[in-house]
Amino acid sequence: MSRIVVSQFVSADGVIEDPVGMEGLGRGSWTDTSFGEDGTKFKLDEIMDTEAMLFGRTTYDAYLAAWPSRDGEYANRLNAMPKYVVSSTLEAPEWTNSTVLKGDVAEAARSVKERHAGNIMIQGSAQLADALLQHDLVDEWRLMVFPVVVGKGKRFFGDPGRAVNLRLTASRSVGDGVAILVYEPVRSA
Repeated sequence: MSRIVVSQFVSADGVIEDPVGMEGLGRGSWTDTSFGEDGTKFKLDEIMDTEAMLFGRTTYDAYLAAWPSRDGEYANRLNAMPKYVVSSTLEAPEWTNSTVLKGDVAEAARSVKERHAGNIMIQGSAQLADALLQHDLVDEWRLMVFPVVVGKGKRFFGDPGRAVNLRLTASRSVGDGVAILVYEPVRSA
């Protein structure tokens, strides 16, 4: 059965914006803390276990600028897999195996889940993740919490309009104190 998995770099104070200092937040790269071999392996294993990517338009454009020209195990897997971008303005996606999804966000996510049997990964795409949280469509949250206080910038979770209970299913520390926390939603029977 397919699952929507959100994987996100986040600061200790909840900021997700501009982790590598390219978006102009003015805080530099706050992910400079060493992710270490274990963290790198976690990200590689994660992408190898992913069947498709689901993006919001902003993150799609950032990945499009960075990944198609790269190679290596991670890049090759990412570049080859199906990619879906939720956008009302994108008409002709340039990245290989990309499909534009228009209309209702929840329905678009459900349609992607119907097309695949494995993990559907969202990286970045905070607005999309928030929308799917509101519709209870995220099956797993993977947070890589970096030991840094950024102070300003977009926070990871918006207001879902209600309390959302999560259950910690795995945790570990990698590199120089990066905490990997894996949660699943607690759903009513």
